[in-house]
Amino acid sequence: MGEKIRTAVVSKWIKTKVLLGSKEVRPFMLDTRKISKSDMKEMLKSYRMVYVKPENGTHGKGVIRAEQLENGDYTYQVETVKKTFGSYDPFYQSLQKQTGKRSYLIQKGIHLVKYRKRRFDIRVMVQRRPGGDWEATGLIGRVAREGKIVTNYHSGGTPMDVKTLLGAHLNEKETAKVIQSLNKLGVTTAKHLHKKYPGFRQIGLDIGFDRTWTPWIIEVNTNPDPYIFNQLKDKSTYRKVMKFRQAWK
Repeated sequence: MGEKIRTAVVSKWIKTKVLLGSKEVRPFMLDTRKISKSDMKEMLKSYRMVYVKPENGTHGKGVIRAEQLENGDYTYQVETVKKTFGSYDPFYQSLQKQTGKRSYLIQKGIHLVKYRKRRFDIRVMVQRRPGGDWEATGLIGRVAREGKIVTNYHSGGTPMDVKTLLGAHLNEKETAKVIQSLNKLGVTTAKHLHKKYPGFRQIGLDIGFDRTWTPWIIEVNTNPDPYIFNQLKDKSTYRKVMKFRQAWK
């Protein structure tokens, strides 16, 4: 049992495999594989766009967006720098120089809904009461800096009120429905992950929406930063998140 008691699970690959074991969570998981030359080619052929991520990375550092263009060219973007290649082999060789010897994953890309031409996703904070119940305690939008591929606050993303972001696309009733579904998915994910790793007390789900408003789990963090909620004008969510954290001290 000692091996399973963890306060955090760092590997994105381990978390992906665990969550694929839940029939409730699986439909919201993006196709994710360990990087290889053949899988990269296959996934680009299937999805046209993928994200290449360090298995153990944080704050969006080292994330690469790769695409196969309509004309057959291959391109990738790191930070705000793009490189384009006329064929697959030189593209993959260049990509390997970027990834080095670190373990990387490929994840199906989704074209995120935008707010004023900037991509955004939503962080769902889910915390456990000392009594054992899980609750979605906070939602916050994360808007990428213009031209950037990641939304993380530490990579220049802007924290924003979720209702403002959703309200730019949806009416009040639709927004309330989306928020309810996010909270439910957060709690379901936390409960499933907690069965395998009973040591942690909070998770942060990063959820992105494609243009059909399907929610996709981009990442699950078992040691999420609570202080991002302090960036919101309304401090009530931040106070709630911190109250849950302090209840365990």
